[in-house]
Amino acid sequence: MALNFNQYATEGNTFLKDYTVQLGLGNDRDKAGRILTSTLHALRDIIPTQESLQFIAQLPMFLKAVYVNGWNIKQKKPKIKRMAEFLDLVRTHDGPAAVNDFEYSDEVAQQYVDTTFTYLRKYVSTGEMDDIRDGLPKDLKTMISSHIIF
Repeated sequence: MALNFNQYATEGNTFLKDYTVQLGLGNDRDKAGRILTSTLHALRDIIPTQESLQFIAQLPMFLKAVYVNGWNIKQKKPKIKRMAEFLDLVRTHDGPAAVNDFEYSDEVAQQYVDTTFTYLRKYVSTGEMDDIRDGLPKDLKTMISSHIIF
């Protein structure tokens, strides 16, 4: 099987363009890419490794690459129990750009996280999203549960 990197790049660019629109960011694909990456990395940090592997099995190649970039499966998982803590973790993964990307606002950050999980429904089955949700602390379940119902 030959790898078609041009196809992956095209699919990735199409995804990012539409995702940017969904976030309401106009043409700021760089910001959208940082938001996507930081949200996926925060999720990866709090769910079990086995669940991450099942999750990424359903993602297209370009999203798999984003998810696993810089991943250290031996790293200790942070104890995240509340949405505010999760949003802080997302901001941490965004680094210095978080100040501009999330506007010092939990409301804006929550909106971006919600949009991200809603958008990922295109690729990840309801069953897998249920599995992830079931393993989350009570305060984080709404992050996914409210977005798997069509």
